[in-house]
Amino acid sequence: MPIYVPATSGGFGIERVVGGIFVLGLPYALLHSGYSGLFLIILTAMFCCYTGKILIACLYEENEDGQLVRVRDTYEDIANACCKKLFPRLGGIVVSVTQVMELIMTCILYLVVSGNLLSHSFPHVPMTEKTWSVIAFVTLLPCVFIKTLKIISKLSQLCSLVHFIIIFVVITYCLTQIHQWSWTRFRFSIEFENFLVSIGVIIFSYTSQIFLPTLEGNMKNPGEFNCMLNWTHFFACVFKTAFAVTAFLTWGEETKEVVTDNLPSFLQTLVNLCLLAKALLSYPLPFFAAAEIVNACISKGNHFGNCAPLFGLVLRGSLLFLTLLMAMCIPHFALLMGLTGSITGAAMTFLLPSLFHLKLKWEKLVLLEKCADISVFILGFLCSLAGLVCSIKGLLEAFGGS
Repeated sequence: MPIYVPATSGGFGIERVVGGIFVLGLPYALLHSGYSGLFLIILTAMFCCYTGKILIACLYEENEDGQLVRVRDTYEDIANACCKKLFPRLGGIVVSVTQVMELIMTCILYLVVSGNLLSHSFPHVPMTEKTWSVIAFVTLLPCVFIKTLKIISKLSQLCSLVHFIIIFVVITYCLTQIHQWSWTRFRFSIEFENFLVSIGVIIFSYTSQIFLPTLEGNMKNPGEFNCMLNWTHFFACVFKTAFAVTAFLTWGEETKEVVTDNLPSFLQTLVNLCLLAKALLSYPLPFFAAAEIVNACISKGNHFGNCAPLFGLVLRGSLLFLTLLMAMCIPHFALLMGLTGSITGAAMTFLLPSLFHLKLKWEKLVLLEKCADISVFILGFLCSLAGLVCSIKGLLEAFGGS
């Protein structure tokens, strides 16, 4: 039975997704991209809003009376509809794999940032960030027993409250340092490779397309979806720009990967512990979603009978330990965020929505709409390819120097 939510609630959910903990990487992105980074934050918001709309448009077809009817329910349904003539299930498999990759990478990022936050909160304790990540992981072990969204929804409410407290504290401190601000800290020249990594960071901070079909289907008035998407991306863009600019103007060249590391010690510990709470409260949602997708794919066509509960427990436990293993292997927050944004973020946000829209709606699109979709696809592909290469190179250099 679907849970219907008003448009305002849906908007709040999207705003929370596009303005989550990964906004803390935006000031660091500005460090490497200068004024072009500000332009990218705005441009990415516009593109994400557009691709969100065309993705939802792919859920609908006109009936004999010319009325739009929702004939598809999920991102996978859209993909399967595009591939049904040649490979009926290939599109859904590709989307499912991409979704799981993005969700798992998000979980890994939460563990990485948790280790970073604990390390900087207790600098006198002789433990590495990896050890702190393991400690954070232990607190997440109960996630293997989560079977419904009821618990996650309560955790998400607490997560949103903590998020606004953190951002308020950081911006308030930055405003107290306004006398030190200098616009000369922004550069017109950029380091091309670092700039491309920044693109991945910015894209990943906006990714929300995988949630949109479910959200639109659960809205009380789906006709308000486009309006909701416009306003949430507008406010998210304004907020992210303001936050990134104030933080970068405050710390300039000293801006760190996780901007809260720049705060003075009397605030840093408090904010970092709040951020830790937010990261741990945020982890269950992408973890649960990833486990559900993998479970649905494996269970399809198979009958586990009485072993199904045990299988689900083993699956969730395996995914949980996978995120820990990956967090141990790649403990670099900004580079991992850029890599994820370049691969799954660009694919789910730019490439697939534009490709699916062209495939399903080609005959009904006007020339301008076709050009817009093709432009988004090409731009998304180039950004994804370049960001992928530079993020991997950055990770290799980071490992080589460690």
